[in-house]
Amino acid sequence: MYLGKEAKAEIFAKHGKGATDTGSAEGQVALFTTRIAHLTGHLKKNKKDFSTQLSLQKLVGKRRALLAYLYNKDIERYRAIIKALQLRDIIK
Repeated sequence: MYLGKEAKAEIFAKHGKGATDTGSAEGQVALFTTRIAHLTGHLKKNKKDFSTQLSLQKLVGKRRALLAYLYNKDIERYRAIIKALQLRDIIK
């Protein structure tokens, strides 16, 4: 896979509570964002890869749901992850 253990641990260490805390919402959003960027690049080259397109749509939905959870649970954590990942504010 394109993301090894070290890369995932780095993502979770940077955005989560620690390298081994893989369940935090911030870490999951950061991992989903990395995967979304990878799949978007793949789809730019392979426009008719519809299975990847479906996977991308599902990932975007999961990320949106996690961000909605963070928005309702703790607005400061939501704002911090949006700023750190340079995402636009999708919850209105």
